[in-house]
Amino acid sequence: MVRTLGLVAALALPAIAPAASLAELSNRDAINGLKDAIVKSSRVAVERLGVKDGFFGSDLVRIPLPPSLRSVEAVMRSIGMGPQADELVLRMNRAAEMAVPQAKTLLVDAAKNMSVHEAKSILAGGDDAATQYFKRTTAVPLAKRFRPIVKRAMAKAKLAEKYNEIAASGAKLGLVKQEDASLEDYVTRKALDGLFLVIAEEEKKIRRDPAKAASRIIRKVFGAIGR
Repeated sequence: MVRTLGLVAALALPAIAPAASLAELSNRDAINGLKDAIVKSSRVAVERLGVKDGFFGSDLVRIPLPPSLRSVEAVMRSIGMGPQADELVLRMNRAAEMAVPQAKTLLVDAAKNMSVHEAKSILAGGDDAATQYFKRTTAVPLAKRFRPIVKRAMAKAKLAEKYNEIAASGAKLGLVKQEDASLEDYVTRKALDGLFLVIAEEEKKIRRDPAKAASRIIRKVFGAIGR
């Protein structure tokens, strides 16, 4: 009888052996898997955006003049000032490219400080749950790091002061949104938007096909989602 029960138990083991579900993951695995995924996603985002033409050469994240200044841009081009407008847009994107590398450390630190409950909630969330979490927790400190770099880069563009002058006047008249009245603030905000957009893309790739991840812990943790 004992041998029979042992045989039944042995035959039953393969049925319960597949990869653990999210609920069965250890706290350490949940944290380490998510942290590895964030490090990977942020590294890819920085490598894509924090280089020459990372923003300017991308149709996805290139930073244009604010919509409220498009009419001003149209006037500039109509009077032969197209090259000046192009130079301003180029400098804006170059500034964003210089600022983005500052993000990696803050994102990794935020991952380290994440609670087990937060980690498992994020793992069970939507395609960009981790990105949204880090957007909430790091956007303000990232903006503080980005803005001085953006400001120094924009100082090299002679049109930056002219932009601020025109935009500030337009804001007083209600023609330009107050948040767009400062070129540095606008570029900082758009740089962050582009960064989180690319991180979200990478997070979605990991969630949809964890088997392609180089890290074993990422494969284990994200492979458990939905089981």
